[in-house]
Amino acid sequence: MRTVSGRTDHVVVVGAGLAGLSAALHLAGSGRRVTVVERAEVPGGRAGLDEFDGYRVDTGPTVLTMPELVDEALGAVGSSIRERLDLIALHPAYRARFADGSALDVHTDGAAMEQEVRDFAGPAEAAGYRRLRDWLTRMYRAEMHRFIDANFDSPLDLVSPELARLVALGGFGRLGPAIGRFLRDERLRRVFSFQALYAGLDPRRALALYAVISYMDTIGGVWFPRGGMHAVPRALAGAAAEAGVRFRYGAEVTELERSGDRITAVRTEHERIDADAVVLTPDLPVVHRLLGLRPRRELRWSPSAVVLHAGTTRSWSDAHHTISFGAAWQDTFTEIIRDGRPMTDPSLLVTRPTATDPSLAPAGRELHYVLAPCPNLATGPLDWQRIGPAYRDELVGVLQRRGFTGFEESVTAERLVTPLDWAARGHAEGTPFSAAHTFAQTGPFRPRNMVRGLENVVLAGSGTTPGVGVPPVLVSGKLAAQRITGSGRARKIVAE
Repeated sequence: MRTVSGRTDHVVVVGAGLAGLSAALHLAGSGRRVTVVERAEVPGGRAGLDEFDGYRVDTGPTVLTMPELVDEALGAVGSSIRERLDLIALHPAYRARFADGSALDVHTDGAAMEQEVRDFAGPAEAAGYRRLRDWLTRMYRAEMHRFIDANFDSPLDLVSPELARLVALGGFGRLGPAIGRFLRDERLRRVFSFQALYAGLDPRRALALYAVISYMDTIGGVWFPRGGMHAVPRALAGAAAEAGVRFRYGAEVTELERSGDRITAVRTEHERIDADAVVLTPDLPVVHRLLGLRPRRELRWSPSAVVLHAGTTRSWSDAHHTISFGAAWQDTFTEIIRDGRPMTDPSLLVTRPTATDPSLAPAGRELHYVLAPCPNLATGPLDWQRIGPAYRDELVGVLQRRGFTGFEESVTAERLVTPLDWAARGHAEGTPFSAAHTFAQTGPFRPRNMVRGLENVVLAGSGTTPGVGVPPVLVSGKLAAQRITGSGRARKIVAE
């Protein structure tokens, strides 16, 4: 494994998102002095917090899987999840609602889910689910430690017994047909393949190896931290600070000082910070600007999302997460990925965090987070400033037709987030999901975390190895730290 050369006593981490915090903890645990520079006034990055009218709203991810990776980062400095977070397992993990009026609770317990599938679609599909569960578990075991939790210096690093197992399992085929080998019911196929959207891909055409995301969601389990998802970066930052990591909040990096093949200092508007090594976690266009580099190739960016945060006077379901599938499942991906237009029959993620933690809203109120995938600004350069309010009304109308009767009248406070808002936060092409996980942007073909021509700069975050999502960005921080410390692999994360 290639590592940073020269002294690495003091490392400056740019960005206090999950990737930066993970890197800082692993570096501090290895004995490095660490300074984290963050432009916002609080940690979190994408996993931020917005407060209005008594509501406390997570501005980024709402789904937490693989909390053992959070525990691993905390463990690097002798802390733990048990000390820092109150995690609540969600049962069900999701509730899926379909256009024909049917509904399915998604359980992570195998026996419970098998019975749910049997009641929903019959014994043949229940048997298919059992085979699918076994396949997903074997896919996870083949991928996690060799392809996700691993640094790559060359595509040749892929060659291993795990690669042979992944090929034998059909990992380089297409996800849609792979799920179809186990399940015939089209509704069930959606439940176990929609997760490819997290990676910016059409579930029908994504590589089957991205079934690992389905494993994390439907087998590994889904949790919610009391206090909201923003509690995770707060916990990580708190542990890092107690371990001696210094934080500079409200400090945007304006310049990286360079001498030859090394960055020697990080500058903000008010401070110059000497650095032996640097970890950069912003989106890739920001990284390229800071480094004065042109990207070596043009990247394909993931679809974006419109998000409506709505405080309401009532609720419509006891589920924490509800996936509302439209009837036009196949057309939706063509619309947002190829044609660059909003879904005409949208599939939506509706999260109600107050189902688990009522303290996130004023007494007697509920909080809803409605996410609709949409084109990014490159695929669909739409005038969101003009069409945003109308699209918001359209989404509310869809919700009301799908059983959220009276949603409009119940709203007491709201925030609407469109691709323009994501772009204003520095996210390339207005997408919070970074570069899509196409074959050419996967594994060793994804932008690497070592920067060509610079000996002491490492990248972390969703734009580099291993990719998008809370578990991958936590891993990316650890991998960046390993590039600096040269340390071996940490404890293994074991599948069930």
